[in-house]
Amino acid sequence: MLPDLQTEEVLRLRKPHPCGSTDWVVVRLGADIGLKCLGCGRRILLTRRELLHRLKARLGRADRPSTDV
Repeated sequence: MLPDLQTEEVLRLRKPHPCGSTDWVVVRLGADIGLKCLGCGRRILLTRRELLHRLKARLGRADRPSTDV
């Protein structure tokens, strides 16, 4: 069973993306998990089962830019 994920959580997958990055941020939750590459910005959809096999580590929440002026 896939552990509970949250949007904007950063994940590290086993194989690198063609851009060289292995870190992805969760942008969509549902039957499929939407991920965005932190290297090039490409978006992909993975089934929960496929994500479970590709997942190497959970790195925590993505840093949000500050809105303070």
